[in-house]
Amino acid sequence: MNPSKKRILIIDDSEAIHEDFRRILCPEKSVSGGEIDEMADMLFGTAPAQGSVAPEFEVDSALQGQEGLAKVETALASRSPYSLIFLDYRMPPGWSGVETLRHLRRVVPTLPVVLCSAYSDYSWEEILREFEEGTRPRELRKPFNSQELRELAARLTQSAP
Repeated sequence: MNPSKKRILIIDDSEAIHEDFRRILCPEKSVSGGEIDEMADMLFGTAPAQGSVAPEFEVDSALQGQEGLAKVETALASRSPYSLIFLDYRMPPGWSGVETLRHLRRVVPTLPVVLCSAYSDYSWEEILREFEEGTRPRELRKPFNSQELRELAARLTQSAP
């Protein structure tokens, strides 16, 4: 593990979603380099703005809430905690995202969490009422925009260890 990378956990029942997160948050550097790649980076937002440094992320995966909670506990015990969690609202047949968040908040009360889904069994107002200020999740609707996801991850991990 690279200590300068911010650790992110994706908890979602779809392996394809995990791959989407990895593709967006951990883009491979092009082997060819060159002017065309540099222009594509500038046009499509894959490169940092001049003078800024794009954060590097290490992305880990869990397919269910129980598995995600176990990974968070293991990371804490090994002193390599996560900086951010992206959590799906629906993960049949296991815990819902909100139920998973309840368990996570007992272990890591202020770790940034982003709830992600195209739909939910919960209203956003219900979620805001349930969780106190400072422990409330953020929301990101699927399908998400790549740039929005990168910016959200960078902002929420900025002060994290």
